[in-house]
Amino acid sequence: MKFIHTADWQIGMKAAHVGAAGKAVREARLYTILTIVTLAQENHADFILVAGDTFENNSIDRLQVQKVADILSKTQIPVFILPGNHDPLVPGSVWEHPAWKTCDNVHILIEREPIEIPGGIILYPCPVLQKYSRKDPTTWIEKSREDRIRIGIAHGTVEGVHQDEPDYPIPRHAAERCGLDYLALGHWHSTTTYEDSSGCVRMAYSGTHETTKFGERDSGNILLVDIPGRGIPPVVKSIHVGTLTWKLVEGNLRAPGELASLRKDIENMENPEKTLMDVRIKGLLFCEDRGEIEQIRDILDSRFLFGRFDLSDAIPSATDDKWVADLPPGVVRETANILRDLSKPNFSGKRPDWVTSEIASRALLELYALVSEVAR
Repeated sequence: MKFIHTADWQIGMKAAHVGAAGKAVREARLYTILTIVTLAQENHADFILVAGDTFENNSIDRLQVQKVADILSKTQIPVFILPGNHDPLVPGSVWEHPAWKTCDNVHILIEREPIEIPGGIILYPCPVLQKYSRKDPTTWIEKSREDRIRIGIAHGTVEGVHQDEPDYPIPRHAAERCGLDYLALGHWHSTTTYEDSSGCVRMAYSGTHETTKFGERDSGNILLVDIPGRGIPPVVKSIHVGTLTWKLVEGNLRAPGELASLRKDIENMENPEKTLMDVRIKGLLFCEDRGEIEQIRDILDSRFLFGRFDLSDAIPSATDDKWVADLPPGVVRETANILRDLSKPNFSGKRPDWVTSEIASRALLELYALVSEVAR
């Protein structure tokens, strides 16, 4: 018996943090659902499990609900969808949309009761009824001597995952405690597997099918799960389906020329039109590298789906006099000289209480940027 385990599609996500690229991000999240359906067919999956957060929230445009239903109805494979904390089962939720009634193969899991699936399988759903809870959603599942394959589907946080407040806490041994052959989880976006006391993987997060933000680890995947029989260890295979790459690049500059090396790395990245870039630089900026700053900005803006270039943690090198020498004489250069001196940590003169070396360095860089912009 084989099935696809996926979760956290979050259809309707605004993706406002990537500006105009948000449209492409939203479209990719829909498109990749079709990829999941195709993979399920190619791998002869018996069914598909969607472990919560199918939608960003219950207030999304109902046209998005119709689009998801239309995609899932393209297959005869049964699809079981669990309400999550983004789209909980509450009055007026997305689960009341009439589109679901036209999809014979789609089943919304609204009750905490066992469901028999053809092929000798029992599914134990744990639908989410509110956005937050400190209760373990799997506690209702009891061990059984049932000889059929037992699969749970839940949405919450496995113990050990850092969070400020417990959010549908799930013990690491939940699958074993409940006597499940496999527990399909949603909520966290990184693909993660959990072993039971015998070293067998019986519980996992599939992760989101498309990455949602920079720095997200091991996302853009689904899981293909094969369980030969009751009590037999599942074979869990991760399959990458994401179409967009979210790349976080961090650099710590210490010497002249390092920014040029970073620029070359960015230039050589593959599929920039499908890549969102977040470049964060800290350390020292040298005047001879100032051309690289504009070149990197131009590359990000012209080639990549999205590009952000953050220099807020970088400061002009206090030992590089060219920052000042290249400025026009007069009040601008005099101001720059004062800022350069104040930017030195060992400055021995009188420093205003509110002016730290970091603030002075940042002001010097901003002054140079303003002068350069006027001169263009």
